[in-house]
Formats: sequence, structure tokens, C-alpha cells
Amino acid sequence: MSTTDQGPPSPDWETIQQSAEFTQLRRRLRGFVFPMTIAFLAWYLLYVLLSDYAHGFMGTKVFGNVNIGLIFGLLQFVSTFLITWLYVRHANKSLDPVSDKIREDIEGGER
Repeated sequence: MSTTDQGPPSPDWETIQQSAEFTQLRRRLRGFVFPMTIAFLAWYLLYVLLSDYAHGFMGTKVFGNVNIGLIFGLLQFVSTFLITWLYVRHANKSLDPVSDKIREDIEGGER
């Protein structure tokens, strides 16, 4: 192997980042992540505020020893799993096809 043989050229990452596909990918990701983050944080803040300032409401028994505070606390876990499921669905439908196209363009350019 000669000293001038450098192998395949590395991709031009700045050009890729400025491409329409990458811009679309970033827009789609942010369009899901930012609103979902705001919604989840608002939901969590509501839970914390109700827990701190609405003791009577949160302590309301629903059945047995189960009260509204416990149900809201468990719903925090449910909402986390729901958001994960929604993100996977969104990624499979809207993000993966664009990222696959970008990857094919990059890898195809190296061959």
C-alpha cells in the first residue's frame, strides 16, 4: 500500500447537514420532541403542584386505600410508556425513511 492511498474519502458533513433531507429530518424530530417534552413537563408539574397544594383533592379516596394522588402518580409511568410508544411510531413513519435516504446517499457516495 502506498503512502498516498488514503482509502475512501470521508463524507462532507457540512454539506450533508445543510441538505434538504437533513433539514427535513431535523424539523420532523423537533416537531415531535419539543411539543411532547413541553406536554410531559406540564403534566408532571401539574402532578407536583397538586401534590403540594391540593392535599384534599389528591387524598380523595377512589376505592380502598387508593386515592387520586396514587392514581396520578401511576399515570406518570403510563404517560412515559405512551410517549415512548408514540415516539417509536413517529420515528418509524417519519424519521427512519429520511435517515435511511441520507445514509444511502452517504454510503453510496463512498463506494
